[in-house]
Amino acid sequence: MTRPGALPRQPDAVLSPRSARVKAARQLGKRAFRDRRRSFLAEGPQAVREALRRPGVVTELFVTGQGRARHGEVVGLAAAAGIAVHDVGAEVMSELAQTITPQGVVAVCRFIDVPLAAALVGAPRLVAVLVSVRDPGNAGTVLRTADAAGADAVIFAAASVDPYNAKCVRSSAGSLFHLPVVAGAALAEVISGLRAAGLQVLAADGSASLVLDGTPGPDLARPTAWLFGNEAWGLPASLLELADAAVAVPIYGQAESLNLAAAAAVCLYASARHGRDRSP
Repeated sequence: MTRPGALPRQPDAVLSPRSARVKAARQLGKRAFRDRRRSFLAEGPQAVREALRRPGVVTELFVTGQGRARHGEVVGLAAAAGIAVHDVGAEVMSELAQTITPQGVVAVCRFIDVPLAAALVGAPRLVAVLVSVRDPGNAGTVLRTADAAGADAVIFAAASVDPYNAKCVRSSAGSLFHLPVVAGAALAEVISGLRAAGLQVLAADGSASLVLDGTPGPDLARPTAWLFGNEAWGLPASLLELADAAVAVPIYGQAESLNLAAAAAVCLYASARHGRDRSP
């Protein structure tokens, strides 16, 4: 029993920075190792908590003494599920978390992406497609926004960033674990799959003549897949030609443009609002 005012007892065994388990987890910071082992790291209590809600996803948990004190609920959930919980020091946590101020909990998770066909079953009404999106923060934010807007799936296509990149996972704030995610799908396959699933394909393009809230505007009452392009150069002309329509988000002030995540939020919520208006 701890005396009043005494410091909490430290774990009996703290993994060394040179231990095999720490080394294996540290390697998951590189995509080649993630792909080879089909595993990735989820950092922070929010992401880890959401991962734990999907049985079989989390395989190991690393936690500091401070992490145990602050996020005991998360540690308890892992232990109750029979997941190995490893105590580590601040040095190891800083290497695994890859953030300036780690929150003291990092989980090793199995890949959760699904094939394109599996993501498009069940008559989806709203899908977000990332095309050559390279910034992991933007990609994770779009994933989070798609989740909030009630999208049915998010597709990472055409050389887009790895959805298991540490910054992408953090930026998704747990949404990576909420909806079907497709990784590395070929664009031709994506477009044909979307159409076969009954979705119209709209391309978000700042120079399009069709405007989101214009008259006429796009028919957002239909099931829709939105294509979002690279942060710097947008969508290629060849892909714009494959879409059913290119749609611009209107700019009412003096800003030159919206960034990718902001434009995606406007488009996805416009579709979501129309979908809710049709609900009984």
